[in-house]
Amino acid sequence: MHKLISFAPDYIRYIIKGGIKFYAWMGFLAILSAFSLYGFYLQNTEGLIVTGITSQIHDGLYFANLVFLVGVAAGAVTIVFPAYIHHHKAMHEVTVLGEMLAMTAVIMVMLFVFSHMGRPERLWHMIPYLGIYNFPNSMLAWDVLVLNVYLLLNLVCGFYFLYVKYSGGKINKNFFMPLVYISIVWALSIHTVTAFLISTLPARPMWFHSMMPIRFILTAFAAGPCLIILVFLIIRKNTKMWIQDDAINLLSLIITWCLGMALFLTMSEIVVELYARTEHANGLYYLMFGLHGLTKLVPWFWGSLIAMLTAFAMLLIPGIRTNYKLLPIACVLGFGGIWVEKGMGLVVPGFIPTPIGEVTEYYPSMVEVMMSIGNWGIGFLILTVLLKGAIGILLGEVKYGGSKAEKSNDVASGGKAAAYEAR
Repeated sequence: MHKLISFAPDYIRYIIKGGIKFYAWMGFLAILSAFSLYGFYLQNTEGLIVTGITSQIHDGLYFANLVFLVGVAAGAVTIVFPAYIHHHKAMHEVTVLGEMLAMTAVIMVMLFVFSHMGRPERLWHMIPYLGIYNFPNSMLAWDVLVLNVYLLLNLVCGFYFLYVKYSGGKINKNFFMPLVYISIVWALSIHTVTAFLISTLPARPMWFHSMMPIRFILTAFAAGPCLIILVFLIIRKNTKMWIQDDAINLLSLIITWCLGMALFLTMSEIVVELYARTEHANGLYYLMFGLHGLTKLVPWFWGSLIAMLTAFAMLLIPGIRTNYKLLPIACVLGFGGIWVEKGMGLVVPGFIPTPIGEVTEYYPSMVEVMMSIGNWGIGFLILTVLLKGAIGILLGEVKYGGSKAEKSNDVASGGKAAAYEAR
């Protein structure tokens, strides 16, 4: 029991220690987080009139980020699956870092849900038995359920693993492994249900097709690993922890396959919808070429497509895929391209034209941009805290009974030497 009680204080003490670079980064994220608070204040004093959301287009930048981040959360399974199903050694060493990313992404999803609500005090209706949860009839209720269970699974698996490492014990596989297997399946469920949330609306032809869940899963398994690779490369450069090349190379290969298949499905949709264009293709036509002189989203679509095609072309070349100076460029292009394709390039054109034929445009207001930047700032703040604590435990710098400075210095030196040996 004493080990369990000392775990949190030791974890927190390690997190708050750092150099100038660490405190500057955390201060920068804190400033960004303040944007979200100010935007939330404006929305709740003046109403959603301060946003670009209208009666015709009631889901905008917030919902676009929500849909994308669900995919990022699901993308963490690209680490867990190879580690525990295929026993990939390099992946197994960093599995807990992927779980930290999954937790952060789900928390960010909830932040964007909260931002999108005009009446946040009604959020209690999402609590079963207390509010009007409307389960199982509401697809939104299903989405809330799978996201919260996925957060809980990653929370239990991640911190149980870290606690065992901290206390020097052994993993109870009878308890731990079933949760891992459930989390793998559940990762697929969260983005599938999110896809069902919009693809089950017959009045929105842009979304109303059975290919939507498949596209969601493929883009999730491309965007998630893109962010994970970027995080891993930052960790290798700024901490004593050395993440093996095999782990990064496998993730880049997963991105290549999934991004390629996602692009194929996008091209297929374009051919099917526009070959014999009907009124049901107007949403896609507006996205690609504009409609009735309205073209605000056209640059978003073509920019996204060019970014994804460029990333895919780069990743197809093994020399670039294993070059850790060029690989981040491909990951940024892929991540940004999918963000637009899954967000602004999917959510907004689904409302144009409306079911009664109205054609109106949406563009995010400065308040929406501020809140979105702020929510991302809060997300990276949480991710930094979770990753820093996890890395400390994995390196042995945070352990039960190991708080003396001499022990920490010895472990740190040993971890650094092991890192350079791995190189």
